[in-house]
Amino acid sequence: MGGLPVVRTWPYEYKAVFSPIDVIEEYTRPARYIDGGRMVVREALSDPELLEFPGIGTLEAFNSDGLRTLATTIKGDYMIEKTLRYKGHIEKMAVLRDTGFFNKEPMNINGVMISPLEFTSKLLFPKWKLQEGEEDLTIMQVITEGLKDGQRQRYTWNLHDRYDPISGIHSMARTTGYTATMAARMLAQGLYTHKGVSAPEFLGKDPKIVSFLLEGLRRRGVVYREEFQVIE
Repeated sequence: MGGLPVVRTWPYEYKAVFSPIDVIEEYTRPARYIDGGRMVVREALSDPELLEFPGIGTLEAFNSDGLRTLATTIKGDYMIEKTLRYKGHIEKMAVLRDTGFFNKEPMNINGVMISPLEFTSKLLFPKWKLQEGEEDLTIMQVITEGLKDGQRQRYTWNLHDRYDPISGIHSMARTTGYTATMAARMLAQGLYTHKGVSAPEFLGKDPKIVSFLLEGLRRRGVVYREEFQVIE
C-alpha cells in the first residue's frame, strides 16, 4: 500500500499524510513477515521490487512492518506486507537512515543535546506536508492465494483512490476515515457484537460485515475491485 502525491516534486517525490516521525518508522522498524509458516524478520526497506499500476506507472515496493496482528491471528504459509513509493525513494531513505539521520538517541552538538530524528523530521515536514488543494492518491493491492476444492485459486483486490476536489478531502483521509465511520455504523447497528479488543481481521471472518463495509465505502467513492483466477 502507498499514499502518494499526484504531482511528483523533487527531491523526495513524496508527501506525508500523517506525522513524519511515524512515516520514518516505516524505514527503521524491522519488518516481520511469514515464510514457510515461520516468522521472519528483515531490515526495513529490504527486498525491493518494481510493480506496475495502471494510470500510475512503476512503483517500488519494500519490506515494512505492516502485518501487525495478522502475523499471529492468521495461519498462513506466506504473508507479507510492502509499502509502495515512487522509484528512487528507497535509496534516498536508506542513505538518511544509514548515515544516522533517523537515530533517536540525542547527540552533543556544540554543547546542545539534539536528537537526529527530531532534527530530521523538522527539516522534512515542510517538504512532505500536503498543501491545501494539493492532490494525493492511495494505491493498494491485496493478493490471497491458496487451495480450495482441489484448485489453486487467487483473489486480488485493487484500490486506486484519489483526492476529491469537490469535498476537498484527501485520499488517505477518505480511505482511512470512511472505513472508521463505517465500522462505527456497523457497531451502532449491532452487526458486530464481539466484546473486548478486536483486530481488524476479526471482522473479515463475517461475509455480511465485509459486504457492509465495502458497500459503505463504495457509496463514498472508495472502490475495491475484485479479480479471481484459477492458477493452473
